Amino acid sequence: MKLHVVGCSGSMPGPASPASCYLVEAEHEGRSWTVALDLGNGSTGPMRHFLDPIDLDAVVLSHLHPDHCLDACSLYVALKYAPGRHRETRMPLFAPAGAHDRLARAYGVEAAEPLDERYEFGQFEARVAFTVGPFTITPIPVFHPVEAYGLRVETGDAVLAYTGDTDICPQLSELMAGADLVLADSAYVDGRDDGEGVHMSGSKAARAALEAGGVRRLMLTHIPAWNDREVCRAQAAQVWCGQGREVELADPLATYEVGGAPRE
Repeated sequence: MKLHVVGCSGSMPGPASPASCYLVEAEHEGRSWTVALDLGNGSTGPMRHFLDPIDLDAVVLSHLHPDHCLDACSLYVALKYAPGRHRETRMPLFAPAGAHDRLARAYGVEAAEPLDERYEFGQFEARVAFTVGPFTITPIPVFHPVEAYGLRVETGDAVLAYTGDTDICPQLSELMAGADLVLADSAYVDGRDDGEGVHMSGSKAARAALEAGGVRRLMLTHIPAWNDREVCRAQAAQVWCGQGREVELADPLATYEVGGAPRE
């Protein structure tokens, strides 16, 4: 499985990155399949470094905060109006309850304007896996002010655990256990952000990965523009030390291989 980071800036776009958007790609039935995990604001433009957004096989939204879903409106514009491009089927969009109405309100001006003409909405349920091509995706509920899910994405030889937005919680062990790569919310900084139930710091993300067991790589993401990324990494490394690998930071427009290496 390949992970393409389109955007990894937390809470809003940053100077070098749009908000949250990640592509997973794998081969299946003679072709490459690509699914977008979140469509944060500003993401559909840079996505073209990897593919035309119209060619996505599906979109999966972890939750309905703007920095994770609002570019679904931009993609709708491309799906409906891009000259010379036409999909034979509507774009599958999997999301928590309320996505249909949420995006209709975001797209409409004087009144909500439903997006069913180009999207096929699918409401997922906690811990009920669904498939898109080679991907098996399991939504795991996490700890955030709105209904939110981590997404466990599995192919034949790879497991990616994407936390979405969450504070540390017991469900993260279920999400992360045995993952080849954990892509973890690290928006908070220890000693500065003391609130609960919103985001993790680097140290919390590392602790959750250790408690889950079997995690091979830890990558921090959703770091806001006002944070020092190296501070987030250093706080995680204090917990992750001794794991044989350094704490990684997600970089915009970078591609990472997930899985494929033999396990010890």
